[in-house]
Amino acid sequence: MMSTTFNFPRGFLWGTASSSYQNEGNNNNSNWSQWENQDGRIANNQKSGLACNWWGGKWKEDFNRAEDTFQNSHRLSIEWSRIQPNPQHWDENAIDHYRQILQSLTLRGIRPMVTLHHFSDPLWLTEIGGWENPDVIDLFGKFTNKTVVSLFAFCDLWITINEPNVYAVEGYIEGVFPPGKHDISAAYMVMLNMVKAHANAYEIIHKIQPSAQVGVAINYRHFMPEKTWNPLDQSITQFLHNNFNNSFITAISKGNFNFAFKKNKIREAVNTQDFVGVNYYTSDKIQFNLLRFKNLFYNAKLPVGFDLSENNYIANYPYGMKRAIDWARKFDKPIYITENGIEDSTDIHRPSYIIQHLYVLWQTTNYLIPIKGYFHWTLVDNFEWERGWTQRFGLWGLDNKSQLRKRRPSADLFAEICQTNGFSSEIVSKYTPEVFQKMFPQLN
Repeated sequence: MMSTTFNFPRGFLWGTASSSYQNEGNNNNSNWSQWENQDGRIANNQKSGLACNWWGGKWKEDFNRAEDTFQNSHRLSIEWSRIQPNPQHWDENAIDHYRQILQSLTLRGIRPMVTLHHFSDPLWLTEIGGWENPDVIDLFGKFTNKTVVSLFAFCDLWITINEPNVYAVEGYIEGVFPPGKHDISAAYMVMLNMVKAHANAYEIIHKIQPSAQVGVAINYRHFMPEKTWNPLDQSITQFLHNNFNNSFITAISKGNFNFAFKKNKIREAVNTQDFVGVNYYTSDKIQFNLLRFKNLFYNAKLPVGFDLSENNYIANYPYGMKRAIDWARKFDKPIYITENGIEDSTDIHRPSYIIQHLYVLWQTTNYLIPIKGYFHWTLVDNFEWERGWTQRFGLWGLDNKSQLRKRRPSADLFAEICQTNGFSSEIVSKYTPEVFQKMFPQLN
């Protein structure tokens, strides 16, 4: 039987992504720990508890899993509330803990990509206004300096802020993240301060480590008008794209910050990224609706005719990955897919989701687009913010009470992809026969 292999460029990074609050557990000094204890904030009033118990040491066996499945990189985050539990104190023990983790990764041949802010804030920061307070720019700079000085020996890939667009929208417009506001002016101030904080952190990192590569991870949501012929659907779709996808990254590219009907020029932010981090999960059909004035006059729904995740949260729409890459390449920087995955406790849809999205990714590398790595979300089921434990994204399942892990078939699929630096028709036939004919019509 004839076979075909889709190879990725030499040196391509294959890994999984995680975040500190979602994996570490037992964090009582974060705004999310406070948020969890407010009734109705988390699905089914669930608690993170031990999470994946990484703070208790379970990271060791989980990184063994990453190593055993041939992953050569891992994206993780540093918890500000642990490094700086109060404004006057740096916790050297916490810094040593992260130093041990990063050193352990490098000894395993796994290259770390470190995120400095992944949704979670110290309680003391929220007490002075959080990211609405312009003082956060300098405070985040000091945290960045302390962390990078302490850890740069083991890392040269840095993400300053994960999904600032999601942080601002979910926390200050939708109100499902802390602080639970519905205030578009506050969202603007948060995004503005995050742009400035990123620019400041970018300069700080490069002063400490001139060879560092520094970027952000943007959640790219592919928006499509419900009716392509309807100018209202087109207009609201473009509005969402400009505000959600474009606002932050345009500011750190060209210095032009346009968000929530306001404009600002931030000169210090010009060209403060060395790569574009893309988090892509799914796409939306957008319909203008005059009656939904509290929701910016639109309805959003997932594309029809595609496999949906178990909570109807994600559609397996790989064409959106192509649109995400087309969008990212406009900024003329190397690209990392910093998150991509699907909630799937039964592991029914995950294999085909991975394969189909990687097929789109491989096609783009043939056009000499500088894509440098792919990070699957996630290694082990973790605490999914306001959705608690209702969503399972891991290559390994987790019983969060017993802390037992269960290897899912998609872990074996991803291992073969990482080991091969690509995937073959045999791998597709073995793990996802349902998409074989579509991907390899010439072999049928």
